[in-house]
Amino acid sequence: MNTPIIRSALFVPASRPERIPKALAVGADAVIVDLEDAVQESLKVEARANLDAFLSASPEARLLVRINAPEHAGHAADIALCARHAGVVGVLLPKVESAAHVSRVAACAKPVWPIIESAAGLLALADIAHADGVERLSFGALDLGLDLGLSSGSAAAERILDQARYALLLQSRVAGLGAPLDSVFPAIEDREGLARTARDARDMGFDGLLCIHPTQVEIVHRALCPADEELAWARRVMAAASSGAGVFVVDGQMVDAPVLGRARRLLQRAGEACD
Repeated sequence: MNTPIIRSALFVPASRPERIPKALAVGADAVIVDLEDAVQESLKVEARANLDAFLSASPEARLLVRINAPEHAGHAADIALCARHAGVVGVLLPKVESAAHVSRVAACAKPVWPIIESAAGLLALADIAHADGVERLSFGALDLGLDLGLSSGSAAAERILDQARYALLLQSRVAGLGAPLDSVFPAIEDREGLARTARDARDMGFDGLLCIHPTQVEIVHRALCPADEELAWARRVMAAASSGAGVFVVDGQMVDAPVLGRARRLLQRAGEACD
């Protein structure tokens, strides 16, 4: 599956419709209007109506929607909302634990991004990744950690969560999906911690992160961008590749298909064409 790199996917609550245009203007690669965790239960119906009204009044807008979980009373109404608006370009499915959960959502003919948030979902990950309609995977570190009984924020918990990250990366690759997105970074004021987490996600093969505040977007983009020397190297590799030689040398290093692929990906991450 040929999917674009998503460095940042910014959540905005549907209960605050005035924030949706602001979120779309921030520069995130994707904006996710949230009908689930960011909306208190008493406002769910109103939030859905808010999003419906916004999409009707703004047909040019393109966004994703995080719907309510499969067992929630509003799940079917959320799917119906997504199905009738062309502006919804993808659906985030929280707390997914089976391919059947995905199938119900895929019926709305929108790409699905399952979010793994439980041990059951992690165990069924291969089936979920191969379900029709899935475009890329993500996970909720806080919910998954709670379900697994981890001590949130501890080094030990991160070691376990890294195994979940490996599983998402592996199953995404095997299923031909876009690279997964890492979980949200909840400490909004910890800019260096966010940058470090973004760099780790990049080095682990993830495309980017789910973001919960507009200020996180620029930090994530900057952290994910290759260094100047990496880009200069990649440009030299691609320039040398234009000669048509199957194997060649750049900066004293042999360049074959895997090295060429790395150079191409570095340039793509920086937004440079590299055909």
